[in-house]
Amino acid sequence: MSERLQPGDPAPAFTLPDADGKDVSLADYLGRKVIVYFYPAALTPGCTKQACDFTDNLEFLAGAGYDVIGVSPDKPEKLAKFREKESLKVTLVGDPAKETLTAYGAFGEKKLYGKTVNGVIRSTVVVDEQGKVERAFYNVKATGHVAKIIKDLGL
Repeated sequence: MSERLQPGDPAPAFTLPDADGKDVSLADYLGRKVIVYFYPAALTPGCTKQACDFTDNLEFLAGAGYDVIGVSPDKPEKLAKFREKESLKVTLVGDPAKETLTAYGAFGEKKLYGKTVNGVIRSTVVVDEQGKVERAFYNVKATGHVAKIIKDLGL
């Protein structure tokens, strides 16, 4: 199981392709706060709910100084389909090699329908302006998670 990040840890650097195949790097966001959330698969019910929730709250979060990046093991083509089908406004990036997912503690053993499997652990990491972990949430629920983040951040 990969190590979970703790507040104060440096957020692992990443450069991943977005839905248009353009590289997105965490370094591009230095000086701004970023909510990086990890989800198992585009175009699935729970992940759609979560992505729509972030999209619905994007303006509010941006107004509070937060950008949002969604990370899944999907390829850019699938992310583009997901974005178009659901009219998503959040930045979606793909990590098919699962290196970033692993570095953030968002890939590893988890329970799925009572069985232990390896997969994406639905997680969210809030990164501060200096690139350090402000908060890390693991094994989050797809529904209601954005409201919980907003509450926990005192926004």
